[in-house]
Amino acid sequence: MRKRQHSDGNSQSSGNPRPAPYGCTWCLCWRCTWNEERGEGFERPSHTTKMESFETTEECLQITLQEVISWGQNFEKMMSTSTGRNVFREFLRSEYSEENLLFYLACEDLKNEQNSKVVEEKARTIYEDYVSILSPKEVSLDSRVREAINRNLKEPNSNMYDEAQLQIYTLMHRDSFPRFLNSPVYKSLLAKMSEIPSDP
Repeated sequence: MRKRQHSDGNSQSSGNPRPAPYGCTWCLCWRCTWNEERGEGFERPSHTTKMESFETTEECLQITLQEVISWGQNFEKMMSTSTGRNVFREFLRSEYSEENLLFYLACEDLKNEQNSKVVEEKARTIYEDYVSILSPKEVSLDSRVREAINRNLKEPNSNMYDEAQLQIYTLMHRDSFPRFLNSPVYKSLLAKMSEIPSDP
């Protein structure tokens, strides 16, 4: 995957230190950040692609401490829940690699599509957004998988990205997930959930 240049997230502006960009301290929505100069809340800008259709307002969801702990024990379980994926996405965003998760989800969406015309449209959009070397959100795939995708693109089908999807899933599991478990994103969520009293 191509490295991206980015500024130091710990930098400070004159007079006001920037809080860690790991979500609002008042909720679990993971959508909030702070205006560095005015101290006001606002939604983080995002470089979206055509395949992104994520909710931006309803992520203060009801989750339990046990659920959050279970994510740390099972990557597949975390990926099977929308809340788990969104927390993981926040971590990937902090590493400038959220395109891996977006690509994975776009492939899942494609596999569930039955209309042949829509399949073709979505398949080509996925290619433009995540496979093309011209895309800023290009994912890291080996040459063999890329060649297979290029061949299948002539006659797109709903499963044409299966091997590429598995490759990216494995990359996230083996490479990103261990770092996620040691990240402020996950640790702060665990801490917040631990502070919430259990129902009698």
